[in-house]
Amino acid sequence: MALEITDGNFEELVLKSSQPVLVDFWAVWCGPCRMLAPVVEEISKEYEGRVVVGKVDVDNNQEFAAKYGIRNIPTVLVFQNGEVVGRQVGVAPKKTYTDALDGLLS
Repeated sequence: MALEITDGNFEELVLKSSQPVLVDFWAVWCGPCRMLAPVVEEISKEYEGRVVVGKVDVDNNQEFAAKYGIRNIPTVLVFQNGEVVGRQVGVAPKKTYTDALDGLLS
């Protein structure tokens, strides 16, 4: 299951992670976010132990959403070694996300 990432644990779970991290910035009221949620959960299961997968509720956690310029949701950022190495705004096919992760794992 995708981790709940907050402003309080973002640095620990995302920026200090030794593994690649996929972060879904979303909100409860966002229809496209609800469409993306099952895809994020699938990726979380498939990449368990190799990639950290988490979700940031932008309504409750605005610090890092602002820091990374999240203007539209859903936005998925991929981090490696604390740096953003991928960004996808809006809903995309699952392969878009898995290709980005596979590129970091190979």
